[in-house]
This record gives sequence, structure tokens and C-alpha cells, in this order.
Amino acid sequence: MKLASYISQGIPSFGVWQESGIIDIPALYQTSGTSGAPASVVELIERGPALMETIKAMAANADPAAHRTPADVELLPSVPRPPKFFCIGRNYVEHAKEAGFEMSPNPIMFNRYNATLIGSGQNVLYPKVSEQLDWEGELAVVIGKPHKGQIAVEDAMDHVFGYTAFNDITVRDYQFRTTQYIAGKNFRTTGPLGPVIVTADELKDPHNVEIVTRVNGEQMQKDNTASMYFDVPFIINHLSEFIDLEAGDVIAMGTPAGVGFKRNPPIFLKPGDVVEVDLSGIGVLKNTVVEDS
Repeated sequence: MKLASYISQGIPSFGVWQESGIIDIPALYQTSGTSGAPASVVELIERGPALMETIKAMAANADPAAHRTPADVELLPSVPRPPKFFCIGRNYVEHAKEAGFEMSPNPIMFNRYNATLIGSGQNVLYPKVSEQLDWEGELAVVIGKPHKGQIAVEDAMDHVFGYTAFNDITVRDYQFRTTQYIAGKNFRTTGPLGPVIVTADELKDPHNVEIVTRVNGEQMQKDNTASMYFDVPFIINHLSEFIDLEAGDVIAMGTPAGVGFKRNPPIFLKPGDVVEVDLSGIGVLKNTVVEDS
């Protein structure tokens, strides 16, 4: 199942994304006379697998005439307000090499704030204080089953709800002003997330997902998540060693080689550029850079 969050007729909502269109979940409950609709994707995840099965059954019997089309909605981040958003840095050997670093024996981590997240199709604001706006296409993991305490590696995948695409757009000079990445990784509108969450039963192997990043149609990054240095179970085990994971938490698993700031000469995003992060089995996350007026 694919799930999307969006604004429809001025109202935030979410639904099941199908080839025939989007089945709006709150409307599905309303038209079927069923009470207790979840208020958001995060609440749906929190309420567990039984609710997912109910929605699958309801969606299978939905009236096709009631489907929304993607053109009718403004996509929001696929997880609009995750409880926590973790980013894993330098998780591909070739990316670490192009950046001039050795692989760290422990995962490098930083956080994204919800205020930076945008949906596919929404605009990335070109910063007024820098000309070093760069791209980073990534696979992101969405946590389903919460847990207090450390999660064993062998149990980690049981806690995954699904997967989505992420573009960790970075302001490079702010990133490297200090040893802390937080400023360069948290400029407003620099966290495109989406277009959908693909549930784990549909995307069965997160370690065989092709990642392609394009700028104005030109391929800048191409790799497979098989190249990740730390895999998904290891990262879940590592994070849960020091913090409890909650339903709806997002973990961005790092970017492969091909970023702009290490090219010769460097290439940075500018107003008018269109950036696409294309993940096999998930879809294309597409955003345009515009002037910050």
C-alpha cells in the first residue's frame, strides 16, 4: 500500500495512493458511515496493523468515482510531523571518499526539524545568505511498531512501517562552519519528503533500492541501497540503544556519491532548477528551487 498526505480543497488530509487515483481516508470513513477515522498518517501508524487491514478492505471497495487525482491535491511531506527525524551521514563509502573522509566506525547522526519538511511539488526557497545549495537523494525509513529500550538487530525489521524518498538539501558553507551540521541541514523548505510512504509488505527489501538524483533532467547521483555501509537493522538497533523509537519516526539513511559541492568545478542549485529524487519501488520526489521573496 502507498499512502500520501496532502491538502485538498484547503484542508489537510491523507489517503491511499493507487494508479486509479487517491482514496481519501477520512472521506472513505464518512461515506461508509464508519466512525473513528484516524486524523493523520502518524495516527494511522500509531494505531497499528489492525487498522491498516481495515483501511485496505475499505479501499478495495471504494467507489472509483470518488477518487482524487494527484492534480487535485497539494502534496505534503509523506510523514507531515514525525515525532523524530534522524539523518545518517556518510553511509556510502564512495560518498565519504568524494568528501575526503574515512568511513566512521560508528554512525554519524544529526537531526532534521519538522519546520524544514516539504512535500513533492512544493518549492525549495533559495537562501538569501548562501549560494551553496546542494542535493542529497536518500532512502528514508518510517518506524511503525514503537519500542521502549534497545531493539535487537534480528527484530529490527519488525518495527518498520514503510519507506519514502528524502532529499537532504544542504547549505554547504553553513554545514561546515562548525563540526555540527545542524544549521546547514535545517534551512527552511530544504527537507523534501515523499511523494508517498510505501508499506514494508510492498517494498520487501530496502537494501535493493535504486537511487537516482537528477537536476534539470541531468543525472547527478545513481547507486543502490545495497551500497549502504550501515544497513537498516543496524541503524535501528543503534538508535534504540539510547532513545526510544516511536511510531512515525523517520530515519534518512544517507546519500550516495554525486553531490554538487565536490564536483570539479562545484555545481550548486539555483533558482529555476528542478530536482528529482527517483527511488525504485517508491516514486519520484520532485521540487523546484525558487527565489526567497
